[in-house]
Amino acid sequence: MIETIFGALQAVTPGIEAESALRLYGTMGATIGAGLAVIGAGLGIGRIGGSATESIARQPDAAGSIQTAMIITAALIEGVCLFALVIALLKG
Repeated sequence: MIETIFGALQAVTPGIEAESALRLYGTMGATIGAGLAVIGAGLGIGRIGGSATESIARQPDAAGSIQTAMIITAALIEGVCLFALVIALLKG
């Protein structure tokens, strides 16, 4: 299996040794995975912020409970994003 992967890497990157190419592609994969995790977290937190702002505008009396729920949800998303970043960088 490993020989097949090294052979494929040598065919794709002819000027680089197979182990260097494997390390390069691993780093590229980790970088792409970390970027996707950050983009997903940014989109999620942005959506939470927008929805919370709309909710507070509609019901100003419930602003305290909406903000509390927003902060808890944003913290959970950041925790998942941090976990994804650590896994992506450890695998790379």
